[in-house]
Amino acid sequence: MGACLALCSLASCASCLCGSAPCLLCGCCPSSNNSTITRLVFSFFLLLGTMVSVIMILPGMETQLRKIPGFCQGGTTIPGIENQFNCDVIVGYKSVYRMCFAMACFFFLFSAIMIRVRSSKDPRAALQNGFWFFKFLILVGITVGAFFIPDGTFHTVWFYFGVVGSFIFILIQLILLIDFAHSWNKIWVENAENTDNKCWFAGLLSFTVLQYALAITAVVLFYIHYTQPDDCTEHKVFISLNLIFCIIISVVSILPKIQEAQPHSGLLQASLISLYTMYVTWSAMTNNPNRKCNPSLLSLVSNVSNSEPSGDSNPGQVQWWDAQGIVGLIIFLFCTLYASIRSSSNTQVNKLMQTEEGGGSGGEGVVGEDGIRRAVDNEEEGVTYSYSFFHFHLFLASLYIMMTLTNWYQPDTTTQAMQSSMPAVWVKMSSSWLGLGLYLWTLIAPLIFPDRDFN
Repeated sequence: MGACLALCSLASCASCLCGSAPCLLCGCCPSSNNSTITRLVFSFFLLLGTMVSVIMILPGMETQLRKIPGFCQGGTTIPGIENQFNCDVIVGYKSVYRMCFAMACFFFLFSAIMIRVRSSKDPRAALQNGFWFFKFLILVGITVGAFFIPDGTFHTVWFYFGVVGSFIFILIQLILLIDFAHSWNKIWVENAENTDNKCWFAGLLSFTVLQYALAITAVVLFYIHYTQPDDCTEHKVFISLNLIFCIIISVVSILPKIQEAQPHSGLLQASLISLYTMYVTWSAMTNNPNRKCNPSLLSLVSNVSNSEPSGDSNPGQVQWWDAQGIVGLIIFLFCTLYASIRSSSNTQVNKLMQTEEGGGSGGEGVVGEDGIRRAVDNEEEGVTYSYSFFHFHLFLASLYIMMTLTNWYQPDTTTQAMQSSMPAVWVKMSSSWLGLGLYLWTLIAPLIFPDRDFN
């Protein structure tokens, strides 16, 4: 909690965060549009909470806290003073659940408040774009209150909220990756055509080959390390199905009819989606409670036999930091930043994400009478993104962070342990299948509905 308050105190000193609407433009902001700065600052709120959660889940944190005299139960004592604070609540998965619960409540509250805001002339827009110091106080207040929630069934119930929310957020991540891949391919192809520089085509080819190579390598490693000749049937089915689906979308993306309807469609997008699908497949398999089919990364690196005990023999053993969790955090950071500054040229993506085309482009800051540059209010005629949907996206991101940092382990309130669970496996796999179906739909939709604009 001290770390949380300290970080909030430092952040509140920044000029970007203390002003009322509109926000002051400071050197760290990459755009002078009020809409973009607002999204970046709210994303900073989320990243701040994520940072605190990471600190609280670091190995050895509980041991260090117990060294503080008079702080933790079972720790160093002060004569005449009984330790009252339960450090189990502010470290480990309990702290992550409470911190992410606070962030989820905060963003859901703003999502409800900002419903149907049409322009910056709406009085609620001032609350969206300013009063940052008071928003920090609200977030800190909710966080402090969350740490007083009794254990009971809170962790079990919130786990299922996290599963559902993370499922939806994974789909949103995939939509953003598809949009990013389309934009990437379009920009590089246009640069190659306009400048007659073949290096752009060479770059596209190199990244496409690299992404396919990584995806194929992943499939081979999955079959070697995450399957057994007489066991792990689910893994064999998962890997085989996703491999077939990735081949299908790759072939469909280069069909003549598809190329005619969507000239910018190609293997670059398919390779990126295939690589992401393999990541989700890997992430799902690492949640299998059967340790025979789910070796730890340490055992793979050190060549330790994974045929030792299954997960049922030691359900309380928790591996907090593993490779799939770190990769998940990196993808999350990329998608969060991209959602904050994105300006998609795809009409359908903008409709789906409730963003205006061209929203988020930079402008020139306005210099006030006091000599300070301030953000341009570019939403007087209409908002460039849905305030409510943006906060709902951050609400889902809070749940996804909670599940990622706790490795999607399911709390067992009876034994106070954390266990891998098959529901997490099926949630991730179904999201990968739904995501592949969504990408396939973006390819064939222009053929099925030729009268609609899918650019």
